[in-house]
Amino acid sequence: QVQLVESGGGLVQAGGSLRLSCAASGRTFSRYAMGWFRQAPGKERQFVAAISWIGGTTYYADSVKGRFTVSRDKAKNTLYLQMNTLKPDDTAVYYCASSPLPVGVGIHEYDYWGQGTQVTVSS
Repeated sequence: QVQLVESGGGLVQAGGSLRLSCAASGRTFSRYAMGWFRQAPGKERQFVAAISWIGGTTYYADSVKGRFTVSRDKAKNTLYLQMNTLKPDDTAVYYCASSPLPVGVGIHEYDYWGQGTQVTVSS
């Protein structure tokens, strides 16, 4: 059974930084993509960033390009999201997800999800 556990969320002022972590287990991650999504109150869950597990190719939503960096530690089976220059619009619950595909940027391309971690950015 695949388990994804996020951590690192919290309250930060605009312009600040946070680093999210996602500890993964239960799947051979060497061939699959992993990603971050977020969902703000009253809005649909949206893609934030993804990484192909083998080559490390990264993908970002336009709204976070240049500010967020996705990375992974294959030895630790851990996914990270470094978030810099945070804005109030970044406030949301952030979810880690695992895909059965080598790469994926669409919500329907992911089949396992973490429980989410709250990120709140104050103005």
